[in-house]
Amino acid sequence: MKIARVVDSENKIIYAAEQADGRLLRVETDGPLQFGKTTQEEVAVSRWLPPIEPRTIICIGANYAGHIKELGHELPEYPVVFMKNPAAALGHLETIRIPQVCGDEVDYEGELAVVIGKKCCNTPKEQALDYVLGYTAANDVSARLWQLEKGGSQWCRGKGFDNFAPLGAFLVTTDEISDPNSLTIETRLNSETVQKDNTANMIFDIPTLISFLSQDTTLLPGTVILTGTPQGIGWARKPRRLLQKGDIVRIEIAGIGQLINPVE
Repeated sequence: MKIARVVDSENKIIYAAEQADGRLLRVETDGPLQFGKTTQEEVAVSRWLPPIEPRTIICIGANYAGHIKELGHELPEYPVVFMKNPAAALGHLETIRIPQVCGDEVDYEGELAVVIGKKCCNTPKEQALDYVLGYTAANDVSARLWQLEKGGSQWCRGKGFDNFAPLGAFLVTTDEISDPNSLTIETRLNSETVQKDNTANMIFDIPTLISFLSQDTTLLPGTVILTGTPQGIGWARKPRRLLQKGDIVRIEIAGIGQLINPVE
């Protein structure tokens, strides 16, 4: 299923499944992250929310060779891990707002996100995908000066401002994604394609990441893992191209769809 979490015309938060004709039909829920049958009730969307409310957001940096090359860094021996504030999560079509404390430094990073569906700890790589509920598109919005200079050598400050974690529009369940490491991912800034790659080119694939992150560490249901961005970030361009008021960022992943956010 392709599942959205939305506010409907009656101001209720509900889950809805996208149909082949584009309609959204309400989905019954049996509890947090437990989706039941799809009803025949059509949903009128007044606002898109992140497809789940993240329990935590764990992020992976430096996971595509092209991105590492554009930064002039060495390939990592282990996954580079940082975190975002769950309150940074933002829905499809909602506005990325440049923080007042940021200058011309806010950047885009299109990524595939993995949503954990059941508690896992010390999970072998061979079993890792059994713990996945589904996948969605993500934008690891980043304030580069805060990330590199003002964050006390840690990335979480520059990566964790409000609305710096757009997710969506849909959570696509695992029955529709047979291999998450074979998906084309593309980021467009206004009309220009600025990132394009395939998740097959990750340095650490998704089973490896889940197994690594779960080593003596419990990943709770609702954990969101951002799996890294390909080359083409604005900070590495000559001249640099950072997010500005009026921009629109579109992230599209094969089999998952688009995540679109305007910038103010």
